[in-house]
Amino acid sequence: LKEVLDELLGFGPIEPLLQDDSLTEVMVNGPDQVYIEREGRLIRTKVRFLEDDHIVRIIKKIIQPLRRSIDRKWPMVDARLPDGSRVNAIIPPCSIDGPSITIRKFSREKLTVQDLIRFGSLTDQMAQFLKACVVSRLNIVISGGTGSGKTTLLNVLSGYIPDEDRIVTIEDAAELQLSQTHVVRLETKHAAIGDDQAVKIRDLVINSLRMRPDRIVVGECRGGEALDMLQAMNTGHDGSLTTVHANSPRDSISRLETLVLMAGMDLPVAMIRRQLASAVQMIVQVARMRDGSRRVVNVTEVQGMEGDTVVLQDVFVFEELGEEGGRIQGQVKPTGIRPSFMPQLISHGFNLPASVFMDGTSSFGCLLYT
Repeated sequence: LKEVLDELLGFGPIEPLLQDDSLTEVMVNGPDQVYIEREGRLIRTKVRFLEDDHIVRIIKKIIQPLRRSIDRKWPMVDARLPDGSRVNAIIPPCSIDGPSITIRKFSREKLTVQDLIRFGSLTDQMAQFLKACVVSRLNIVISGGTGSGKTTLLNVLSGYIPDEDRIVTIEDAAELQLSQTHVVRLETKHAAIGDDQAVKIRDLVINSLRMRPDRIVVGECRGGEALDMLQAMNTGHDGSLTTVHANSPRDSISRLETLVLMAGMDLPVAMIRRQLASAVQMIVQVARMRDGSRRVVNVTEVQGMEGDTVVLQDVFVFEELGEEGGRIQGQVKPTGIRPSFMPQLISHGFNLPASVFMDGTSSFGCLLYT
């Protein structure tokens, strides 16, 4: 009876998985291959579909309320579930072995900074410092690989924005859960059936500049919108936040350079780097470790230009110490260097003690759910 109800009212065989809050990912590779991610580890389940057409029916049920379509003419689609979970689906001929669904589950409960400290993803010193940076209107880029917890951290840091600020959020799929009252949420629009035109993140970033925002929060920069984001940061919209895919703070600078070039403007690389060094003040690097845990591994200040090189200086660094019980053990160490933007923090009432930058001896093994 439950299977029949799930088929009629829910999303078929995967409905029980979507209701399980301990899961962070659901992956359908075919009728007989359904995987989940729990605590950072992939597990094959006993869930089965009847056939390939059964999977296609579930895909169409997911995308129908969003007025999206999927067929042989365009065999892939991005969508989201009613709870905000991100969905990607692809069918033959592009998916050789049959239809595939990948669902990044949306957490029902908004994680707080105390949750991240409890998981061991960051320390009290880091949390104090990051709060001061957000309130003091520093432009911050959160960098990391896929599934490393960028959006989760962005959500937490956005919670530090003062309630009196007007916030405009821009996302591919609406995931941010801000508690502030003055928030305008924007989401991209994919081209629907017919001749409807798509609305991309870059279009929304340009439009947001006309909406009198105090803060612009972009879920992810992955194209030419990086140029418009940097220009916004440089023209009075300080305190903006975004994420980017990169494996280190240095790589994130190179990645942003590449994204700016994707805007189609014939800009010299030296000019792009000067824009970057002027706009971005801090990079927070998150990583998914080999045990499945997610950690903040670098908090790095962008100090400016030296010749043709963007100068970076770590404020906090994660040092791995080994493994114990299958979990990576490590230590967050402040480098002992106070960032050059300290006067800006002090002017906003954050006179952080020297211990924040000197004492980082807490060892931990951690987990951050995304």
